[in-house]
Amino acid sequence: MKLFFTTIIMLVLVSTAFPQGKFTGSIFGDYFYNATRDAEIATMKNLANGGAKDLNGFTIRRAYLTYDNDISYSFTSRFRLEMYDRENLTDNRLGVFVKDAYVKWKGVFKGHDLTIGIQPAPPFEISEKAWGYRQVEKTIMDLRSIVSTRDFGISLTGKFDEDGNYGYTLMFANGSGVRLETNKFKRYYAQVYLKPIKNFHAALYFDLNGRAKINDPNSTLKPPATIDNNIMTYALFMGYAVKDKCSIGLEGYTQTTENGLRKETIVPLSMNDLNTMGYTIFGSYNFSKELVAFGRFDYFDPNTDSDDISKGDSRNFMIFGIDYKLDKNFSIIPNILIETYESLPNGRRSYDTSITPRITFFYNFL
Repeated sequence: MKLFFTTIIMLVLVSTAFPQGKFTGSIFGDYFYNATRDAEIATMKNLANGGAKDLNGFTIRRAYLTYDNDISYSFTSRFRLEMYDRENLTDNRLGVFVKDAYVKWKGVFKGHDLTIGIQPAPPFEISEKAWGYRQVEKTIMDLRSIVSTRDFGISLTGKFDEDGNYGYTLMFANGSGVRLETNKFKRYYAQVYLKPIKNFHAALYFDLNGRAKINDPNSTLKPPATIDNNIMTYALFMGYAVKDKCSIGLEGYTQTTENGLRKETIVPLSMNDLNTMGYTIFGSYNFSKELVAFGRFDYFDPNTDSDDISKGDSRNFMIFGIDYKLDKNFSIIPNILIETYESLPNGRRSYDTSITPRITFFYNFL
């Protein structure tokens, strides 16, 4: 946290020397209480609502400091730091990392922009804006670690019509998020979006995450033969929104890991593709400019080919809340997170629901 606030001071000083730039900043966090938990969920993977029963307290989940600068008429840049509650740190301190660091070449050719650096991955801009409550929770593909929200690479965005109702994004990147690259394999992203009628928009997304081949467990050769282990992700988003009145959105995805599922334990082993899927439905209603109700339901299945696993397979995740907009830059958001877990087959085991009431705060400080 000391590094974060020291950086704020340094960048503010820099801004006095470069007045053409603009700083923005925001923070959100909660007071939370883990009202119910099952004792065994601590050993489950990819939880949306983890933590120990009765744990409660205040936390800052995210803080952003962003500097945008128009270098010239054709070039713009962004540098953003993020402070976050890294649960894997042994000393339980907040962590800081570079979230964005890119330059955009506007109009590299008419109607198309080229971006180089650490930048947002394509599937999140449209769905996050439609959901509108990142301060409460991530969108489903971010929450379940299906696609990293950032990657280091080069992208091309453009529109197919003068009004910008139809367009695309293509991106070629490391595939390692904001971490350093450690291998020769890359991730290839593609998305098209469309706004065929007023207030409605949709997006189709695909990416190929290239990975090293793995050893074939049935091979008797030395060295053993290898098989593919690439990951392919497909997603569809649809949303309808009337500004300051109401909104509804639907997003679904499937992800396939080649030869990612070993189905048999005896030789010859059966190597199959691992298929993951999920979908989310969310909506909001404005009672007034100052009061908004919202809700969301997610379904997540990490392995669509098998329900006979050791611990809770598919999950349901729900969010309900009220946004009190006390100021255009400050909100208090009471909300509740609920996650349920699929029981094991044949009545072998069921799991208690995880319930966490929270009071979330969100404000812009620059």
